[in-house]
Amino acid sequence: MNAKPKSIDEVQSLVRQAVRILPGGGGTKPALSAPSEGTELLDMSGLAGILEYVPEEFTFTALAGTRLTDINLLLSEHKQYLPFDPILAERGATLGGTVAAGASGSGRYHYGGIRDFLLGVRYVNSQGDVVRGGGKVVKNAAGFDLPKLMVGSLGALGVLVELTFKVFPRPEMFATLCRDCASLDEALEVLYRMFSARLDIDSLDLEPNQDHYTIWVRLGGWEEALPARLERIKSVLGACQVLNNHEEAQPWRQARELGWVPDGWSLIKVPVTPGRIQSLEAGLANKPVLRRYFAGGQAAWLSLAEPPMALKGLLVTHGLSGLVLFGTSGSPRLGEFPERSFYQRVKTALDPLQRFVEV
Repeated sequence: MNAKPKSIDEVQSLVRQAVRILPGGGGTKPALSAPSEGTELLDMSGLAGILEYVPEEFTFTALAGTRLTDINLLLSEHKQYLPFDPILAERGATLGGTVAAGASGSGRYHYGGIRDFLLGVRYVNSQGDVVRGGGKVVKNAAGFDLPKLMVGSLGALGVLVELTFKVFPRPEMFATLCRDCASLDEALEVLYRMFSARLDIDSLDLEPNQDHYTIWVRLGGWEEALPARLERIKSVLGACQVLNNHEEAQPWRQARELGWVPDGWSLIKVPVTPGRIQSLEAGLANKPVLRRYFAGGQAAWLSLAEPPMALKGLLVTHGLSGLVLFGTSGSPRLGEFPERSFYQRVKTALDPLQRFVEV
């Protein structure tokens, strides 16, 4: 059975009546909002609206079902934005679903991810009570940093109903540079050189293609300052192409909206480090898997035509964990889960009645 609450009171009532609950948002990450038999899906998209926005304080508070497109539109009117590039905004992603999935994009390279911008949360616990954490609220008695715990929690610790974020001024202008590399060794050497140079850049991605690898670099700032910064970056990046204006925004929109993922294909997010890309690429060499390494090689998107379970063995072999966003796998988590013991203690403390589906 599915329910679509329109108020926090309704959420509380539904939680108290339910046996097993899975919160959902805009449905843009279907593998994370597919309830098993006997589980009630709470469609939180009806609990929407921006409650407070103080441009001069660079903060806003919104209900969990608020669409990212509505937030981005309001922020743009005041030349502000969320720098971590929350994914799938144009497809209908909601604020609560973005937090629960921990779905940062390429912009997290320079500014940090969702957990670095989330100031406060309100959520409904398994007893149906509203709990506050973060923001201006005094540290809660349990000693947990509740906002950070909710990032990537997948709804297993409580139902997010309200969130407070800080935002940044939007750069006056962006520019993008891209360099094609003939081999993975060359691409990784360029990647290491870029982040070792401590350049002031917004995004740094690595995109494997059929016969080459592309390094994508983005920077933003004042228009008059960009030419000098571009020259500095080109001196480190090497021979490359520079994109400006509308042409510049398209590759990042493609990355943010996952437009490179074919319809019907599975998609898995895998935390990695630049030092593990070589071995992962070797493991994927004979598999028809599309990839993109983002945030300086700190995470990978893997997409394949088969069910996600086809990559489980590979992830286990390499000691990696994966989060399935598209595709049916039984559980959205694949591979290793080294934080399991800590997670279980937190789960027991925040969900003593075990009402929320554990993923």
